[in-house]
Amino acid sequence: MILLEIKNRIVEETFKLRFENAKQGNKPENVDITFADFDGVLFHVSNPNGDKSKLRMSVSLKFYKELQSHGCDDLLKQQYAAFLCPTEEGYSVSLEYELDKIAACSQEEIDQVIAQAAFIKRNCFASVFEKYFNFLEKGELGHERAVIHYRDDETMYVEAQHDRVTVIFSTVFKSADDIVIGKIFLQEFKEGRRASATAPQVLFSHRDPPGELQGTDARVGENIGYITFVLLPRHINKQARDNTINLIHTVRDYIHYHIKCSKAYIHSRMRAKTSEFVKVLNRARPEPKDRTRKTITGKTFVQAEY
Repeated sequence: MILLEIKNRIVEETFKLRFENAKQGNKPENVDITFADFDGVLFHVSNPNGDKSKLRMSVSLKFYKELQSHGCDDLLKQQYAAFLCPTEEGYSVSLEYELDKIAACSQEEIDQVIAQAAFIKRNCFASVFEKYFNFLEKGELGHERAVIHYRDDETMYVEAQHDRVTVIFSTVFKSADDIVIGKIFLQEFKEGRRASATAPQVLFSHRDPPGELQGTDARVGENIGYITFVLLPRHINKQARDNTINLIHTVRDYIHYHIKCSKAYIHSRMRAKTSEFVKVLNRARPEPKDRTRKTITGKTFVQAEY
């Protein structure tokens, strides 16, 4: 199965091109790019106030205020202290880079800055997980469950218990086919746990929310599914934490991406099989008989059918 990229490829390629030009001493070019990522996240890369010597990246997350309540601002200050700037209107956070200063850095430092910028969405999500992972490590219990409405009709829940952190994603399936394929697809997570005893437990509930969400306003419906991850201390220690966050924050997109790929594959196989059946039917069609005959004198006539 294909893992989706954690970083944003457009940010990475745009910054790489602009920073390479600055490093080579080329004249800076005007840039104004707006693009989208999963979960309704919008990016805007531009020159602030038309100043081509600076590059500004702004990110808009509809659920940013919910992330702020879980320490998102503090985490971004740790990661991007040198680049934070006044937020562009209509966006959640903005970073500004002076090309002259970037050009004076080593190539290794430039690559690190580019990678860090491409991970901006991941780092915003990370604030929630970091907070509740720390609760488990410190043994702090009784904290209110985090509720992040990462899409208009889908929600993520994170809760720290005495021996685990539970992460629950609600998701909406657009059709009955998606529900069937989604159930089959999620069986792979269970199979994966059989192959690796260190993998987290994964639970899937259709229609009704899991027991942890009973009594809440969690949605109920035929097209609603809930995916639960049970993360143990071995999944959130300092060595494994970053990888856990990288993988789990893209789970919803990962599942729906593979549902779409599965449907596309099934449709392609159906079209191929239909084409084969048409060929078989064409071969089975009887050839028209030639009923033209000649008399002994050389005249032709068409023999009548009886």
